[in-house]
Amino acid sequence: MKITAAVALKQGDPLVIKNVNLNRDLKSDELLVKTVASGICGADIQEINGGPTGFAPIPMIMGHEGAGIVESVGSSVTEFQPGDHVTVSYASCGTCKQCVAGRPYACERMNELNFGGKDIDGGTRYELDGQPLSSFFQQSSFGNYMKVQARNVAKVTKDVDLKLLGPLGCGLQTGAGTVLNDLKPQPGDGIVIFGTGTVGLAAIMAAKVAHCDPIIAVDIVDSRLDLALELGATNVINSQNTPDVPAEVNKISAGGVEFGVVSAGINGLAENAVRSTSIYGTVAIVGGAFEGKFNLAQDVLIPARTIRGVLQGSSLPKLFIPKLINLYQTGQFPFDKLVKFYDLADINQAIADSKSGKVIKPILIMPE
Repeated sequence: MKITAAVALKQGDPLVIKNVNLNRDLKSDELLVKTVASGICGADIQEINGGPTGFAPIPMIMGHEGAGIVESVGSSVTEFQPGDHVTVSYASCGTCKQCVAGRPYACERMNELNFGGKDIDGGTRYELDGQPLSSFFQQSSFGNYMKVQARNVAKVTKDVDLKLLGPLGCGLQTGAGTVLNDLKPQPGDGIVIFGTGTVGLAAIMAAKVAHCDPIIAVDIVDSRLDLALELGATNVINSQNTPDVPAEVNKISAGGVEFGVVSAGINGLAENAVRSTSIYGTVAIVGGAFEGKFNLAQDVLIPARTIRGVLQGSSLPKLFIPKLINLYQTGQFPFDKLVKFYDLADINQAIADSKSGKVIKPILIMPE
């Protein structure tokens, strides 16, 4: 079938809107989804320019925060039916040790399945001018249709605007899940969040849900820090104007806070997060958000601190995304304050606005 998609033809070049062939034949565990909207995530932008994994197989259709309506289902799919509203999240194999243990966010084939460009069986689903196109996250939501595995899909309520919900499948669940699923603070525990993009702001909203106090946001952009205060931060620190951030955190919470979150891979943030936490404190470093080094004895062992990497917020999307939607509906997770909508044709402007910091979370609206 012919679909409309934004295609990365060459690393570093603007995306191009093309008519692309999608093989709509469904395997038994697949769905065909009409994409309504897709968030743009930092990982999409990184992969367009070479990517953190180092093997983005361009040409490719990016996009991995898709939301849409089920159009048809494979022969063994019983969880979904045509007309269901869904969001699509990360891919996992379902059979490795981590998946079997209930940790698909740590799937042993994570890089291969999400960044490798091919279907789980090694094939390809897209074609342009007779040549295969790579897919992204077994999803490629920068197109108006996508073919996805049922295990990667979460059914969502129909009483929330579907255009809003795509980012719940990656950036928002990563930030919120890091706090609620992984760190699991108790009411009154202090937390400091370094970086106030989508992931960091989702972590701040989740910290408010968990009744953390204080909730300290650290960034260099005052407008983002103002938004952090609106979303639940009790204190903000502009690190560009503060030579010693850990000392400032200790002024706010004597002895440091119980938890830290590092949501951006900027040199020095991880070290500052560690030194901002108390004895027996825990720092979560989200995904690949790490640059720098530690003095292992001084910073970690002697204060008995824990430093842990967190993938996808340790989230099980089928369970966690509906919880986030419920929090949104009850006014506790107002992620709609982060978004700006763009038509698919304006994708390059949306990417530019995201990279410049003008927009926290761009969402693309797909053509009919």
